Amino acid sequence: MPKYLITVSYSQQGVQGLLKEGGTARKQVVEKLTEDLGGNLESFYYAFGEDDVYFICEVPDEATMTAIALTVAASGSANISTTVLIDPETIDEATKKTINYRPPGQ
Repeated sequence: MPKYLITVSYSQQGVQGLLKEGGTARKQVVEKLTEDLGGNLESFYYAFGEDDVYFICEVPDEATMTAIALTVAASGSANISTTVLIDPETIDEATKKTINYRPPGQ
């Protein structure tokens, strides 16, 4: 199952919701959301800095992850960034493939 690193930056509205509900409640919402879609939440952390939340989840496919990202973005409560995570075995597989490529100008 594909694995994703998600970063979230709360809007003012999102921070107000977090202050009202608390951190554990938001984690539970994300956990339930991923499980309801056939995936799971691997880790979930709040952080200081540009982003407020980092979590890693597995969901069945790109369409599911896209649906999650669109729904969160449409809520106006947060900006979300999604990074596909690649396991070492996939890198091993990739290094064994022969690719015919010529760099520009060569």
